[in-house]
Amino acid sequence: MATLAMTRPTLTKVTGNIGAEVEGIQLSGDLPQETIDWINDALVENKVLFFRGQTFDRDQHVAFGARFGELEVHPFAKHLGAFNTTDDHPYIIVIKSEPGNRNRGTDVWHSDVTWRTEPSLGSILRCIDAPETGGDTMWADMETAYVLLDDETKAEIENLEATHDWDNFRRGLVSAGVPDDIIKAMDAEFPLASHPVVRTHPVSGRKCLYVNAIFTTGIVGYDKEASDALLAKLNRQTAIPEVQVRLRWEPGTVAFWDNRSTQHYAVADYDDDRLMERVTVCGDKPF
Repeated sequence: MATLAMTRPTLTKVTGNIGAEVEGIQLSGDLPQETIDWINDALVENKVLFFRGQTFDRDQHVAFGARFGELEVHPFAKHLGAFNTTDDHPYIIVIKSEPGNRNRGTDVWHSDVTWRTEPSLGSILRCIDAPETGGDTMWADMETAYVLLDDETKAEIENLEATHDWDNFRRGLVSAGVPDDIIKAMDAEFPLASHPVVRTHPVSGRKCLYVNAIFTTGIVGYDKEASDALLAKLNRQTAIPEVQVRLRWEPGTVAFWDNRSTQHYAVADYDDDRLMERVTVCGDKPF
């Protein structure tokens, strides 16, 4: 077997704080554990990795994701616009956009499934069909977003917790005509989650800001006015250019992001077809 030194991919940073292009590796291959470890280390350090020119099928997509941990089956996806593909691929979510339907709702800064007690580690999204123009995705580095806060705010939020809810999905399920008894069962299975406002990354030990505009509903112990004001202030950190990176999609591009330390935003500025498929790696309880 070739040594890692002979097969090591190359990495080029896209910005000073977040994002890196990886070359010299096909994700569909039978990758040695050393390469998986290299990717994992690069992910933690750069927060989102971009791979161009990838060709793999759904089985290979799932197999690659499973090298990083247990895969998630999204509990609501099959009822909404993004859906599980077949019974043979329950871990794959298809995100299909057509003219007049851009899958609006993800064009807001967010981390995925923070309403779970154990939100996801990260997601691997591959592009099958991209618009001629538009349809980019942006990521925000929430570690740098935390660092750039003023000292007074850092002191205020150090030991705070916030609640997270899946109300946007709940409203989508109602609009899709999902019966009330199914929604009530989901409410029981996924009650409000509470997470630290400042999360510690389980691998790097670095602190990051862990609230988002879609799923975070309130600061524990604050009245609504104070909670809304603080969350608005914290959520504005994603708008700082120094924490952002932007990806122009093309068929064969894959993005692998660390959901523990980033937020992302799907830019809805296109009217052409767009077809993406995603697998998500389960994570652990934030601390």
